[in-house]
Amino acid sequence: MPAPGRLIPRRFYLRPVEDVARDLLGSHLCRDGVVLRITEVEAYGGPEDSASHGRHGRTPRNAPMWEEGGRVYMYLCYGLHRMLNIVTGGAGACGAILVRACAPLEGHPTVLARRGMARVAPPLLAGPGRVGQALDLGLDLSGHPLFEAGGLELRAGSPPRRVAAGPRIGVDFATPADRARPWRFVDADSPWQSAPRMG
Repeated sequence: MPAPGRLIPRRFYLRPVEDVARDLLGSHLCRDGVVLRITEVEAYGGPEDSASHGRHGRTPRNAPMWEEGGRVYMYLCYGLHRMLNIVTGGAGACGAILVRACAPLEGHPTVLARRGMARVAPPLLAGPGRVGQALDLGLDLSGHPLFEAGGLELRAGSPPRRVAAGPRIGVDFATPADRARPWRFVDADSPWQSAPRMG
């Protein structure tokens, strides 16, 4: 991992999705003066993972998942929530990491305005749709390289002291083995988590 504040290089993402997911905790998402520290993520594998968007093969929507790691994959959930995912592995690996929760570091007034809330507290960014709203992300960001300066960037932060791992949320449609995978990772000491909390 590079020094804090440095752009995370492309090679960081070219590893197994579960390894990248754990190592993303503590890194910083930066866009237009807003800086969020990642506190919770979920890893999704390729076509062999029945919980993944890649389980049915390549489609126009999930095409960024099949590119080389380090790019953004955005999708719309329930026609409303803009979900930020980070692609991992080599081309064709189809791994992606959903950013589920963050803690705000900079740009608090902007985040509060975008979220329509009055105070900074964990519910502000507890959930992937809230993260997308706070960063004002659109579907047009799919394919965007996080390892290049400008627009949405991923920069090194400080890793958590403790990491908790457990099953992913909302994947009841997946096989029992995939539902049981401990691929949800959280900063165990952070209050900035979605429910159910871990730690």
